[in-house]
Amino acid sequence: MAALRGASQAISYELAMGLSLIAVLMLSGSLSLKTIVDQQMEHGRLWNVAYQPLGFLIFFICAMAECNRTPFDLPEAENELNFGYHQEYSSMKLGFYLFAEYVNMIMSSAIMASLFFGGYDIPFLDESTLAPNIAAILGVAALLTKIVIFIFIFMWIRWTIPRFRYDQLMNLGWKKLIPLALINMLVTGAAILYFQERGH
Repeated sequence: MAALRGASQAISYELAMGLSLIAVLMLSGSLSLKTIVDQQMEHGRLWNVAYQPLGFLIFFICAMAECNRTPFDLPEAENELNFGYHQEYSSMKLGFYLFAEYVNMIMSSAIMASLFFGGYDIPFLDESTLAPNIAAILGVAALLTKIVIFIFIFMWIRWTIPRFRYDQLMNLGWKKLIPLALINMLVTGAAILYFQERGH
């Protein structure tokens, strides 16, 4: 049951996550995370979350589902499946499973910070006025701060929001997030085309 739930949850939420990511890639015109971050750091340009608030919201919800965090922890629901696929493990094997979930959370937070919140960009600070070493240290500190904020939000949501029923989980993924992500992608494409035509 846990494996079936995990597989169907991953399929439904990865589609919406990929579609929300496509809108950001259309804006930047690149698949490179470094290019996406550098574009957000350009003078007079805002972070991608200002241009793609719906895309960020969809990506964030899907990241929670991918990390199996509450309210999306149906594969390991304690009251139904008694810890799910973790039931077979103990000691370090269980520790590695639980550690992998937190690594997944850290990676998701780093990707969200890079794609939508400027990565190592510090708002209202001109890095060109600083020494290169100081700018690098401050950039790493800024990225780590954004990651910690996202992890705090992940944990905060886990403490406050109850678990979905399984049919609610699937309805949210297939009937709401995927259509919203498709609409967001189409609107982004139309906006890019409109502004390119006006530029010419």
